[in-house]
Amino acid sequence: QVHLVESGGGLVQAGGSLRLSCAASGRIFSDSAMGWFRQAPGKEREFVAVISGGGGNTRYADSVKGRFTISRDNTKDTVYLQLRSLKPEDTAVYICAGRGGPVGFIDSGRYDYWGQGTQVTVSL
Repeated sequence: QVHLVESGGGLVQAGGSLRLSCAASGRIFSDSAMGWFRQAPGKEREFVAVISGGGGNTRYADSVKGRFTISRDNTKDTVYLQLRSLKPEDTAVYICAGRGGPVGFIDSGRYDYWGQGTQVTVSL
């Protein structure tokens, strides 16, 4: 059983920054690619960023490229998402996901484990 717990969400003004964390337990963390997804009210879940098990490969959605940075600390079994230059359209529940392999994908169907999410709200 793998357990993912997100933290770090909150209310921030447009242009501001937040750092989200996702702590994992129950599996060899470095074997797992980790992704961040988000879901806004009334919208489908969308891919945000992914990082490979070793941390050497990352990929971002075009809407966040250059503003968000995904990273991981395998000694702490934690993946991070640094959010910068936030916009109101970034408002969503941000959800951490892990998969049973080191290669990352943008397809949510390729992920085996999901957290509960953390709310990010960006005001004007």
